Amino acid sequence: MSFLSHLECSRCHKTHDADRVQNLCDCGGPLLVRYDLKAVAKAVRPSDLAGRVSSLWRYREVLPLRDDKNIVSLGEGMTPLFPLPRLGAELGLPDLWLKDEGLNPTASFKARGAATGVSRAKELGITALAMPTNGNAGGAWASYGARAGMSVTLVMPTDAPAMSVLEATAVGANAYMVRGQITDAGAIVGRSAKAHGWFEAATLKEPYRIEGKKTMGYEIAEQLGWSLPDVILYPTGGGVGIIGIYKALLEMRELGWLPENMRFPKLVAVQAEGCQPIVKAFREGKDVSEKWENASTVAQGIRVPKALGDFLVLQAVRETGGTCVAVPDADTMWGLERISRTEGAFICPEGAALVGAARMLLRDGWLDAGQRVLLLNTGAGIKYPDVMTPKLPVIELNATL
Repeated sequence: MSFLSHLECSRCHKTHDADRVQNLCDCGGPLLVRYDLKAVAKAVRPSDLAGRVSSLWRYREVLPLRDDKNIVSLGEGMTPLFPLPRLGAELGLPDLWLKDEGLNPTASFKARGAATGVSRAKELGITALAMPTNGNAGGAWASYGARAGMSVTLVMPTDAPAMSVLEATAVGANAYMVRGQITDAGAIVGRSAKAHGWFEAATLKEPYRIEGKKTMGYEIAEQLGWSLPDVILYPTGGGVGIIGIYKALLEMRELGWLPENMRFPKLVAVQAEGCQPIVKAFREGKDVSEKWENASTVAQGIRVPKALGDFLVLQAVRETGGTCVAVPDADTMWGLERISRTEGAFICPEGAALVGAARMLLRDGWLDAGQRVLLLNTGAGIKYPDVMTPKLPVIELNATL
């Protein structure tokens, strides 16, 4: 069962009824899901998880569904976490690890947020969803919406990855494109949702996407035997993943699943040099970011000029002693080539940016060779066929190599 209690505004801390359809707080702040963690601590211990379903739903008590019959699942979660010895040796980080979210249904971490978001929407009686997307989120929410029998409307930039566009349309989404950025798509969705009565499921404009994403934090701790890495690097666009992981860390500490004196990993928000609003705000000591004009990067999933939850990302980074770093596209492409060839892990450009970031942070002295460093890859490289364009030699039928 879920120990769901209420919703709390991340800005003004006003409480809201979790059993009513909610978007943002009256003050405009994103809503966070709260649980009766004292009751959870009495009901379940980490040892009780053994033998449970190998998906994110193994953490059922701290997920927001009242009734299991409303779970909409494609088997998301419990993605592999493994060491990268050859890449680590090359970089000078011998204890380097990867958590590969590309093994999720829909081939990205977005499946987690879609699973909990669509499930809760179903439970609350929502039948039509609308959202802007750079690609992967749209494909995931369209897929889970199809499984739930919901109508899903998407608006995405015209240069959204072709595989994500194909995915969304294949499962029946009502998809449109706009000649602009995801912020422009979001404005269209906002107006259209009001006009048609659709539920707006944009990033952080509904409370339940974070709950799926936070299970990455629970999994990291469980997969490492209820220990934690020293540093987690995370590709940051809207920032829900890093917000969710920090939420999970706080919850696990309150539950007693992590020792009170255990240090949290330093959370590192990695952005692209061509779209780095959160990095700029961090360097300037600000609590919120400014919109990044003319955003451009090969890693389209982190091309978010202005994130609604930027202040929550900055809070998570600062409270864990982390940092923010911007990576040039050339370093991202270098990272994609090196992790693919040294470890056989063909990851997405957003994840590849972490390899470039790790090299930069080690060179600058921020990372230490003795630290356990975790790269959190958010998707599969096969979803970006246009990023790498190999040209193979064509041979004759009677050729011998």
